[in-house]
Amino acid sequence: MTMLRRKFIQQGSALAAGALLIPRAFSKPLYQDPWTISMLNKTTGVFTEKGGTILFQVAKDNIIVVDTEFPEQADHLITVIKGKSSRPVSVLINTHHHGDHTSGNISFKSMADQVVAHANSLKNQRTVAIRQKTEDKQYFPNSTFTEKWSGKFGRETVSMHYFGPAHTDGDSLVYFETSGIVHMGDLINNRRYPYIDRTAGASIKGWISVLNKTLTTFDDKTTFVFGHATEGFPVYGKKEAIVAMKSYFERLLEFTGKEIQSGITKEAFLKNTSIPGVTEWVGDGIERSLTAAWEELTESKQS
Repeated sequence: MTMLRRKFIQQGSALAAGALLIPRAFSKPLYQDPWTISMLNKTTGVFTEKGGTILFQVAKDNIIVVDTEFPEQADHLITVIKGKSSRPVSVLINTHHHGDHTSGNISFKSMADQVVAHANSLKNQRTVAIRQKTEDKQYFPNSTFTEKWSGKFGRETVSMHYFGPAHTDGDSLVYFETSGIVHMGDLINNRRYPYIDRTAGASIKGWISVLNKTLTTFDDKTTFVFGHATEGFPVYGKKEAIVAMKSYFERLLEFTGKEIQSGITKEAFLKNTSIPGVTEWVGDGIERSLTAAWEELTESKQS
């Protein structure tokens, strides 16, 4: 079988250069993979294709995978992993329950015995699967935590942190302590309007609190991996992206509160196409932020 040519963008020491790990003879391949892999260090990289960003590590003595996109995309990543190592996956981790982060779990069923997520993530995943009658298509987490979880895998220590409800009520921050990398899941959508899943316990005020705690918990050298990014923005970076998203939510709540106080109707409010002071979040998707903010603030006034 002809070996599929993979795109690897070497990060770390060659981050600025973004050097492609592809022989010059294959600089114009006949086949172009639908996915991209960007290496953050020699063993750890991010996989992007369709769905939430995957963080993976393939080292001599361990394989770690965080999030799985969809089955087709998970199969693509598995092909890459098997090209590097014949070891089983040491641990499979889900940042939260949404299908674009967990549907690919099923592809890892024969490769990963341990699947870890927050207890609420498992609860939410089961709830959605039962409602959609897709339990047979799930590979559910079999290990859960409520505040913090930690495991040692070869030279890498992985810890998972729960700072409270935000995007959902079960979002984990996954910290590769040795590598200095944190997968934020959908706690960060880099310059992309976020999905605030109130059906799964989301809270904008809680989200601001979680981002504040993130900024104080991890140092400035930490690399953060984002669940999604709008076109033209990276799916990983430093604290600047966290600060920007926190500012987005603060301005969203401030604007929504003033509009509610003015007596505007919800229907008229949802016709807004921008938020004062927000310049980098543009395009489609603003309505779901406005809807979530309106509902959260009006419910808090009624309670």
